[in-house]
Amino acid sequence: MTDKATGETGVKGPDELRRQIERTRSELGDTVEQLAGKMDVKGRARARAADLRDKAGAMTVQLRSTAALAGHTVQERAAQAGHIVQERATQAGHRVQDRATNTGRQMIQAGHTAQDKAADTGRTLEHRAERDLPWPARPVVRAAVRHPRPALIIGAALAVVVVVGWRYPKK
Repeated sequence: MTDKATGETGVKGPDELRRQIERTRSELGDTVEQLAGKMDVKGRARARAADLRDKAGAMTVQLRSTAALAGHTVQERAAQAGHIVQERATQAGHRVQDRATNTGRQMIQAGHTAQDKAADTGRTLEHRAERDLPWPARPVVRAAVRHPRPALIIGAALAVVVVVGWRYPKK
């Protein structure tokens, strides 16, 4: 809106000129802020590192809870199988003992033998239930249950590697 020949700006008075100057200053200030934000590499790197730390922490918590859940599930299954077998063994043992009382010492001895075999079977089933996890997960869960701190550290490091690899792929 400037007339180059006459030097007029097309502004209708000093108030409008002041408003235009204030608007221009505001736009210039916003532009300078944006440029300063882009130039603050250190600050952006810190923010990015904090974001990655948060994500790694979240993944660590998730890995910990998954491992704990798998361990608890295996433990519950083993305990349930053991209790069922022990209960059945006890019942069988009692039945055998009742019969053995009627027939004498030989039957009592047979009852004890049956009870021992049932207890051994219970232990065997409990051991098998512990091994029923799929192969790839079994050693990992056992190691995580035995050594939780190194498992968490390894899990966090793996999570960081995955996140970094995902965010910054090779070109």
